[in-house]
Amino acid sequence: MGNDYSQIARRCERAVVTAYRDLREHGLSDLEAFTACTTLYRIHHPEASISEARRLVAEWIDHHVVRHATGPTPGCNCPADEPNP
Repeated sequence: MGNDYSQIARRCERAVVTAYRDLREHGLSDLEAFTACTTLYRIHHPEASISEARRLVAEWIDHHVVRHATGPTPGCNCPADEPNP
């Protein structure tokens, strides 16, 4: 992968981006990987509507995978992971 995913603060965001990249690397289409990642997000956030999940997953994929940006992203209200001691 070559990118340092530890800079993604939210655990669910990091999981989505990592899963998307891994699924694409293993041959899934963009739509298949996106759908799987939307499901992954909704497992972590069952309160989220499908529309909200799709919007966030699309924003995160665009931000981290398409644009290779590293700054903060819009997202859920999950707190950032605590730094390791």
